[in-house]
Amino acid sequence: MAYSLHPLPSTLNRICAGALVPCLSLCLCLSLSLPAQAQQRPGAQGPLTAGVITLEEAQVPYTVTLPGRAVAFEEVDIRPRVGGTISEILYEPGRQVQKGDLLFRIEGDTFEVDVEAAEAEVARAEAAVTASEATQSRYERLQGTGVTIEDLETARVAVLQNKAELSSARAALKLAQLDLERTEIRSPITGVAAVANISAGAIVTANQSDALTTVTRLDPIYVDVEESSKRIAEVRALAEGGTLQRGDDLDLSLQLETGAQYAQKGTLAAPGTQVSTTTGTFEFRIRFDNPERRILPGQFLRVEVALGTTRAVLVPQGATTRSAEGILTAFVAADGKAEKRELTERGSYQNAWIVTEGVSAGELLIVDGLISLRDGADVTTTPVTISETGIVSDLPAATNDEG
Repeated sequence: MAYSLHPLPSTLNRICAGALVPCLSLCLCLSLSLPAQAQQRPGAQGPLTAGVITLEEAQVPYTVTLPGRAVAFEEVDIRPRVGGTISEILYEPGRQVQKGDLLFRIEGDTFEVDVEAAEAEVARAEAAVTASEATQSRYERLQGTGVTIEDLETARVAVLQNKAELSSARAALKLAQLDLERTEIRSPITGVAAVANISAGAIVTANQSDALTTVTRLDPIYVDVEESSKRIAEVRALAEGGTLQRGDDLDLSLQLETGAQYAQKGTLAAPGTQVSTTTGTFEFRIRFDNPERRILPGQFLRVEVALGTTRAVLVPQGATTRSAEGILTAFVAADGKAEKRELTERGSYQNAWIVTEGVSAGELLIVDGLISLRDGADVTTTPVTISETGIVSDLPAATNDEG
């Protein structure tokens, strides 16, 4: 069967053409309108929603944080005071030793012989004194019967010489006894003894440069801190102006390397007396009890010094940023806009900056949505709370409604 193609009737052509033209026009209009709609979307977004808290002024501790290093309360290098061969090491490294405990023993045979020789010399000198005194007494009785005055004077001089030799012999005996005692090397303080730098059988010399070991007292312990003379002058000016109310005593607390707060409070052991010409700082020494030996010499620590109290606004640290130049900033919401403020802080308190300039009580501090926030941006505020650890939470519904 053969098929043939025939053109559509003219009437049908007109109908199709009439339907097609409006469809093409509609597609063209839609395609032209899509870019315009896409461009309008960003502009169509509303203001950013920002969580805010109302800033309040309070009487807060005026605290500064100072870097410091732990220093042993007492530390002694143990050296021999006589020479000889180490025969025994009598302590366990790392354990506490008491003042007077025996640490090392030096072979004492030679020193025992020296003591015996000195004792013999004392006995000889004592005998000489006894003999010369007897001669003097006899000459005094026989004076005028054949004993001349010169003989008597000679006897008296002999007594004095023999007594002097006796004193010298006794001093030599005491020195020999001291040397014998020094063969037993004892700890001069209570503390922890380090590993010995020598072993039994080693030969040592009196007052040698190399220590046999070191004994360190760790409880209590010192922490040396530094503060700039400029900041000290600023604190003094605040106190004199009445902005800072000084307390009777300093409140000194310690922050460990882990960031944890140390349980024991400190006391000022030695205030600074002069400014370093190289760093422009004062150095202070603070004493802390250290019964558990949690603090060891050389550790880097931070000391928080509460100098008194002051009226200030507390700004959560999590709501602030600090530039490379050290400028502290935060955002506040005012008249529907985000305003960036530079803050002047006077230390910290409970994870918040103590701010004296830059913001005021009653202003709304933005604490949420900070990543995309820019100065002058439109914002809509919603009340929130912020914990001491910086976690932001919505207010309960009832509280929110009341506000």
